[in-house]
Amino acid sequence: MSENNKREIVRTLKYLAFASSAGVIEMTMFTLLEQLTDWNYWPCYLLALVMSVVWNFTLNRRFTFHSNNNITVAMIKVFIYYVVFTPFSTVLGNHLVESLLWNAYLVTAMSLAVNCVTEYLYQRLFVFGKSVDSLKNIEKDEGAVVL
Repeated sequence: MSENNKREIVRTLKYLAFASSAGVIEMTMFTLLEQLTDWNYWPCYLLALVMSVVWNFTLNRRFTFHSNNNITVAMIKVFIYYVVFTPFSTVLGNHLVESLLWNAYLVTAMSLAVNCVTEYLYQRLFVFGKSVDSLKNIEKDEGAVVL
């Protein structure tokens, strides 16, 4: 197995670990809102999703993709992903829960799984694509410890 393949496997595992922690944040927030408010599915899901996105982006930019590209540009690219994903997952999820009476936690878990896979590919190939490991290389050149 080549060094590049090993690096990508480690990168994918790191992403999954951070995405899992974001999933815990999302499910915890969703559960709190679902249990403590009388809101419909969609506002609970939407607020929980926003919290997990901020967490996931922040950790993965620094520790998974080691990117030093412009944070604002990267965030705009991630925002574009969520301009598509959020309405789709919110409307579909709300329909499944409110109209078809699916379990809200199952629907949220399914959204998390789809989000994890599609966002990883989007971030790896589009958001951070050419800047992957650029921060790591800068830190190595400056003698800093790379996490």
